Amino acid sequence: GHFVGERVSGEGHIVCGHCRNCKAGHRHLCINTRGVGVNRPGCFAEYLSIPAENVFSIPEGVSDDEAAILDPLGNAVHTALSFDLIGEDVLITGAGPIGIMAGAIANHVGARHTVITDVNDYRMDLARRLGLKNVVDSRKEKLPDVMKALGMTEGFDVGLEMSGNAAAFNDMIANVKMGAKLALLGILPPNTTIPWGNVIFKALTLKCIYGREIFETWYKMCAMLTSGLDIKPIITHQFRAQDFKEGFEIMSSGKSGKIILDWTTL
Repeated sequence: GHFVGERVSGEGHIVCGHCRNCKAGHRHLCINTRGVGVNRPGCFAEYLSIPAENVFSIPEGVSDDEAAILDPLGNAVHTALSFDLIGEDVLITGAGPIGIMAGAIANHVGARHTVITDVNDYRMDLARRLGLKNVVDSRKEKLPDVMKALGMTEGFDVGLEMSGNAAAFNDMIANVKMGAKLALLGILPPNTTIPWGNVIFKALTLKCIYGREIFETWYKMCAMLTSGLDIKPIITHQFRAQDFKEGFEIMSSGKSGKIILDWTTL
């Protein structure tokens, strides 16, 4: 069980436990999922109420700051580890904090080339600070030129769509290899169109990502954090809880990574 004073985090998806997916062990696919902060009170408070089975103990070697962002890191881990990345060429569209963390994960687990695209100068610089060497400004560079410079001949093996941008997703489809595997976390606009002929005749595999695998994703991300994965630079700002408005303003500007609020100052 858990005890007072224990360092814990919490899975934000509350599941029913009795639907077909829950009974099959696929709790992240529960049809009755209720989201903390969506369907019930969230974490912008001194205290949070969740079922005991949703509580996850923080292992030694994971800092409090890292523990504060396990939820979004879990999205990155679930997406990045959907397919085998060892020795593969990986394309990530969208250098938001989750996309950047996915790039760091790809490097950590042994991808050959990890390429990430975006148009936000701050976020591209942040990606470089987390060790991503192939950061592409889509306004200035074309992926075929990047692939040529890297010595790639057939396209990317794995694509991780993190941007929610239709043009970026279409660019991904055009530049992956025959039989490539794509994981989609970004929420694309309802009117997004893609060349379905290319998807079919290139025999692409598409996997859509929802949340985190409960609790396999949690075990894997903590295992990586305690074995050398460094995502600390993604936390770019920290504020007292009462200064939350300033935090939201910076986040909305697009010039931040993850922002942490300190609730001990109340």
